[in-house]
Amino acid sequence: MAVKSSLSKFIFFALAILLIISASADNCFNSIVGFGDSLTDTGNGFHFVSEYNPLPYFTLPPYGNTFFDRPTGRNSDGRLIIDFIAEDLGLPFVEPFFHEGRNASLESVNFAVVGGTALEDSYFTEINITLPLANVSLATQFSWFKQFLSNKYNNSSDYKRYLQTSLVLLGEIGCNDYNHAFLQGKNEAEVQPFVPKIVKRIGETINELINLGALTIVVPGNFPIGCTATYLAHFASTNEEDYDSSTGCIKWLNRFAEYHNDLLQTELSRIREFHPETKIFYGDYYNAAMNIYRNPEIYGFTEGTLRACCGGGGSYNFNFSVQCGHPSSMSCVDPSCYMNWDGMHFTDVGAKWLAKAVLTHLGTICDRPSSHAGVYDH
Repeated sequence: MAVKSSLSKFIFFALAILLIISASADNCFNSIVGFGDSLTDTGNGFHFVSEYNPLPYFTLPPYGNTFFDRPTGRNSDGRLIIDFIAEDLGLPFVEPFFHEGRNASLESVNFAVVGGTALEDSYFTEINITLPLANVSLATQFSWFKQFLSNKYNNSSDYKRYLQTSLVLLGEIGCNDYNHAFLQGKNEAEVQPFVPKIVKRIGETINELINLGALTIVVPGNFPIGCTATYLAHFASTNEEDYDSSTGCIKWLNRFAEYHNDLLQTELSRIREFHPETKIFYGDYYNAAMNIYRNPEIYGFTEGTLRACCGGGGSYNFNFSVQCGHPSSMSCVDPSCYMNWDGMHFTDVGAKWLAKAVLTHLGTICDRPSSHAGVYDH
């Protein structure tokens, strides 16, 4: 009971700070620029799958039902982390680059795409891994960004002015590189060499952004993938030692995510030394999520955190053959009681709690501190 009381006080204190920060953070940035995958995609995926038959799961109800009352291309019942960040900054939701009727008047813009990878398609072709969606890698997304800048502005000075007042959210990116490999039969030893390549690609993109004028970049790490219903169903084991007794998550998968995050933080530290004028913040999504997985009831997740709200049944309500949106899938009555939406992605309220962990430090980002404290550092 004492532990729960302490946690309750901590959360109350964090939310109180958040309210103070929110009041001062308005208009801190004029725009948000997003890159990443389905955890950040606000609708670009619609553009790439509009002619698929049948349509992919995320384009169908009950996706979007909680907040938008319709599917928007977001892999959630409602909003994503980037949506909550925009709300807190007093900015409109970040429009996808491939938005219907898009034009040069867009300020905030999102290049993230469901299925996006950090590495290029050719890398996966060489090692016989199939990508469900082609040409949406980080390099491709960055090429769209440069196209956006050239259409909107006349020269590099204009690019710089735009980026100086923009918050760049670079990721999360890289998780799909691992997902495609693990879920297509590659083992940990085969996938581990991906990590330095992915981190290097992220670092190269940060340097390109800095060269264009970016002053504030948030680079999230990987989530604890061993806690997702997709992996829990795919790697189900009868060996109790494979699971974390305090959360029910798969230990080796979470260790893998930690390895990625360690290398990423080392790369960010290296880049900061060369570019002290740019504020590069590490988004510690991993520990933010683990706090929830360890104490789900504190956050209102009365149905737990590991079982998906929407899916095809089974221990974790996830089935590759009957995914959320499939006619035979089942959706929970109240998504706010669940952390996990469809096996791999978060519910609206799950994303809200994760965003709060980042937003507690957005005031620091806005104030442009001399130190490089990471987002959600303890």
